[in-house]
Amino acid sequence: MEKGRVGIVGTGFISKGLVLALEGNSELTVTNVLTRRKIADCMEFPRIEVLTNDIDTLIEGSDIIVECSGDVIYGTDVIDKCLSASLPVVTMNAELHVTTGSYFVNKGLITEAEGDQPGCLAILKENALQMGFKPLVYGNIKGFLNHLPTLKDMKFWSKKNGISLQMVTASTDGTKVEIEQALVANGLNADISDDGLLGIKPVDLISGVNALAEKAKNLGTPISDYILYSKPSPSVFITAEHNDNQREALKYFKMGEGPFYTLFANYHLCHLEIIKTIKRVLNGGGVLLNNSEMPKVSVATIAKRSIKPGEFLPFGIGSFDVRGKACKIINNIGHIPIGLIKNAVVKRNISQGQQIHFEDVEIPESLALTAWKRIETMAKKIL
Repeated sequence: MEKGRVGIVGTGFISKGLVLALEGNSELTVTNVLTRRKIADCMEFPRIEVLTNDIDTLIEGSDIIVECSGDVIYGTDVIDKCLSASLPVVTMNAELHVTTGSYFVNKGLITEAEGDQPGCLAILKENALQMGFKPLVYGNIKGFLNHLPTLKDMKFWSKKNGISLQMVTASTDGTKVEIEQALVANGLNADISDDGLLGIKPVDLISGVNALAEKAKNLGTPISDYILYSKPSPSVFITAEHNDNQREALKYFKMGEGPFYTLFANYHLCHLEIIKTIKRVLNGGGVLLNNSEMPKVSVATIAKRSIKPGEFLPFGIGSFDVRGKACKIINNIGHIPIGLIKNAVVKRNISQGQQIHFEDVEIPESLALTAWKRIETMAKKIL
């Protein structure tokens, strides 16, 4: 039996881990890894012989693509070419999904993988539904939040944890969790309670998840949100209802008195779990999670500081200029998704805390921009 040929986009933490995890795998092999870096500068990469700068080489040698570049603009271009070549694409790039993912939903198979919080919630939902649970809350658990972290602190934690400065900053200032839960809302047929997530800070986990469940009941729809809980805790959770005829059994199973029951997932192992989604797709299992054809939620760009006309914003996610905030698209027409902030030039005075719109900045033309404009146009039609 021939091994499935896996092509990877990106050479960062996730890519390196996946290459190492697939060494000696009996079913899968890494054939090519696409990078924009000079290959001679990638000597730290686990298998330098599979690196290529040529997307055609990647496509020709692959049965499936794993996109984990972390770059919305670049990733959108690459995925477009891969889907045009009829290759299925597995991602670990929630940032891309909430910005341009819906553009690709009917152009081929594209799915987020297990391993990060959204994919783990998607698989937890599949399990919950099979057991008869009726989800109310798709939840994330965040240990720390600081909307305005300092460069000094972020450099310290970047070095300590061995991850990029942008990644640690986006995790600390809340951008990452807002992006993840926006994808969850769009992909799992949920909503957010209002612009911005609640991110409640409970005394204990159960009171926190139940408070979110009450909010969902009052709204009449499942919601995607998170709780801020610093003690050692699970990674993600689903709080749900069940049929009343299971109340005594669930009480016996130590699930509590009801009417709300919470299923926790205690880990998310990133690149190690991507392998499960690769196999799922190659075996015909289909999409685990995408941003849906008609998303309700985006992640707007919020200024961290006062910004003047003429200033240059090299990137948005993980920067010290802006952060991301989940918002309802229909209430925020004209906002710039934070994933599109790249090489932007400010045109107007922007105050700290202000939501940034297209009229405030100039950004380069790209397929990602075109894709978002098409998504927004569709959203306007349902207003």
